Amino acid sequence: MTATQILLLIAAYFGVLILISYLTGKDDSNEVFFKAKKQSPWYLVAFGMIGASLSGVTFISVPGMIGGQQFAYMQGVFGFFVGYIFIILILLPLYYKLNVTSIYQYLEQRFGKVSYKTGAFFFLLSRVTGASFRLYLVALSMQYIVFEKLGVPFWLTVVVSILLIWLYTNRGGIKTIIWTDTLQTLAMLVSVGVGIYLINQKLDFSLISMLKSESFSAKSQIFFFDNPNATTYFWKYFIGGIFIAIAMTGLDQDMMQKNLTCKNKKEAQKNMFTMATLVIIVNFAFLSLGALLFIYADKFNLQIPVVNDITRTDLLFPEIAMNQDLGGALSITFLIGLIAAAYSSADSALTSLTTSFSVDFLNIEKKPKEEQKPLRKKVHIGVSVLLILVVILFNNLEGNVVSNLFKFATYTYGPLLGLFAFGILTKRQIKDQYAWIVALLSIALSFIITSLPESILGAYKFHWEILPLNGIITFIGLILISRKQN
Repeated sequence: MTATQILLLIAAYFGVLILISYLTGKDDSNEVFFKAKKQSPWYLVAFGMIGASLSGVTFISVPGMIGGQQFAYMQGVFGFFVGYIFIILILLPLYYKLNVTSIYQYLEQRFGKVSYKTGAFFFLLSRVTGASFRLYLVALSMQYIVFEKLGVPFWLTVVVSILLIWLYTNRGGIKTIIWTDTLQTLAMLVSVGVGIYLINQKLDFSLISMLKSESFSAKSQIFFFDNPNATTYFWKYFIGGIFIAIAMTGLDQDMMQKNLTCKNKKEAQKNMFTMATLVIIVNFAFLSLGALLFIYADKFNLQIPVVNDITRTDLLFPEIAMNQDLGGALSITFLIGLIAAAYSSADSALTSLTTSFSVDFLNIEKKPKEEQKPLRKKVHIGVSVLLILVVILFNNLEGNVVSNLFKFATYTYGPLLGLFAFGILTKRQIKDQYAWIVALLSIALSFIITSLPESILGAYKFHWEILPLNGIITFIGLILISRKQN
């Protein structure tokens, strides 16, 4: 495809998103922006949340992981499912019972204002970083495919991308996101399906023969029980996956804000169970695509793309989709899927960050009615600018992006995990004014422990288990500053 054709495709796609925004944003009240008036159909929320949970990281980086660890990621996905069940049975009933706008309002009711602000702060830190990582990855791919050839600098690619997100989320907020996420999830899944089909054709595989082939089997080992020191070890991935799901979905305003737009608790629970089941199927499809990409690269002696002297397995999918003459259908669906991947997470992050900062830090719900909407709009602009700055800073990031994303998240989500666990599992009250100190110390101790030299750790490599470790340290710290309630 030519650069002009790609730009026209991008313009057409955003035209559809802006049309959806116009239709869903006629009422731009805060009640619609924050909660969609609790009228979202559960099945739309479930389907759209798949795209939001997968994002550009799964679309690009998960297929690129195959070269280093085969299908080990599925062990974590099975853990996700268990974590989602905990959300369904414990967290969703709690949030609906309290009728919260921000889920961190629970911490205020349970412990006090300092705990509340501490939880909200770590969400803001986690989500700004996570959304920026995801958007960075897709912006990098777009830069590699088209904008570099046009002489467009990376920073301008980022600015335009976030400006477009601001444009279609400015009015309808979460109500618009529910519908745009549904479209974007569909675009991603169609892209993966077309990719699997066309690459199979090129390799003379049918779907069944692909799954039975020696080359696929050599790249698709799921379970790793042999080496507890390795990052791919089953129990590390599985247990870590449970806590990743609880923290990065159940304790995350971005993901839970969508659930809280459902009409009632039962519909929200149906939404989560449907999503949990589909996530297993969809991640297996992404990893299968990844195996095919590496099989294709091996067969046709294709070099893994190198950017800034760094080998980028993340860019193998765009390289094959755009530059290997596999047909216009793959190029078009890949580009649409790539754009969808970028905006299915970034748009909801922008909305949820606006919600959290407005509710948790500015107390927008307590301000005069005439001040609320203008204030929300200013926050929305401010968050957009912040995302631009952080994504540009990530331009020097090294390594596989999905690994960096989850590694950072295991530190920043740990205090949230500890705070909520202590609130739910105990009846003790804490000295609220010290909550932020406990949270910071837990991150510092977790970092020190996981950074110990080989002379102490031996060959052991930490992975997602950093998150429950961090949560446990926070929990113990809260015990030390707690007392029995009267």
